[in-house]
Amino acid sequence: MCWSETADLVAGAGIAAVGVACVTRAVRGGSPRDLPIAALPLLLGAHQIIESRVWSNDGGSGPATLAWAVIALPLLPLWLPLAVLCAAPPGARRRLVIPLAAGIATAAALSYCLATRTVTAEIRGHTVGYVLGLPHPGLIVAGYLLATIGSLLLSGDRGLVLFGVLAAVGAAVCVLLWRREYISTWCAFAAVCSVVLYFWLRRRSRPVRARSGPGFRAA
Repeated sequence: MCWSETADLVAGAGIAAVGVACVTRAVRGGSPRDLPIAALPLLLGAHQIIESRVWSNDGGSGPATLAWAVIALPLLPLWLPLAVLCAAPPGARRRLVIPLAAGIATAAALSYCLATRTVTAEIRGHTVGYVLGLPHPGLIVAGYLLATIGSLLLSGDRGLVLFGVLAAVGAAVCVLLWRREYISTWCAFAAVCSVVLYFWLRRRSRPVRARSGPGFRAA
C-alpha cells in the first residue's frame, strides 16, 4: 500500500470488515460455492494489515514480510482461480481450467522461491518494495496475471468480469507509476477493488419474492 503504516492499517481494517460482511451474506444466502470468493476481501484486508507491520518494522526480512509475501505470491494465484471456478456458471467452468492450471504452476514456482530464498521489504518513500530474486520473472508474472485477472475475465459472470477489468486497469497503472513496487501497489489496488464483491454477493443472494396473481398458485 502507498503512503504509510496508518494508511495500510485503516484501509486493511475497512476492507476486512467488508470481507466479513461478504462472508456473512454468502452464508445467509445459502451459497456455499460463493464462500471462497466472498472471503477474498477478508484475506486482502488482512494482507494490508500485515503490511502495516512491515512499515512499522522499517521493512527487512522478518515474519511480517514473509507473511505478506506468502499471501501475495503463492496463495493469491491459487486461491483466486479456485474461488472463481467455484462461483462461476457451469458453462464457464471448462475454460477456467486454464487459469487454474496457470495458478497451480505459478504458486508452486513461487513457493519454491520463498522456501529457498529470503524475501526482503524495502521502504521506498511512500511505497514498499519486495525483493526476492525470481528466476524467469516475465514467465512467472504472465502466469500470475493469467491465474488472477484471467480467471475473473473468463468467469462468464458480469460482476466478476467487472472486478477483473478493475484489477487489470490497476495492474497497468501500477506498472506505469510504480514499476519497482508493482506487486505491493497492485495488491493494495486489488484489495480496494474487491469491495465490489459485496454488491455482487448482494445481487446474487437477493431473495426472490413470492408472487401472486393469475398464473401463480400457492402449493
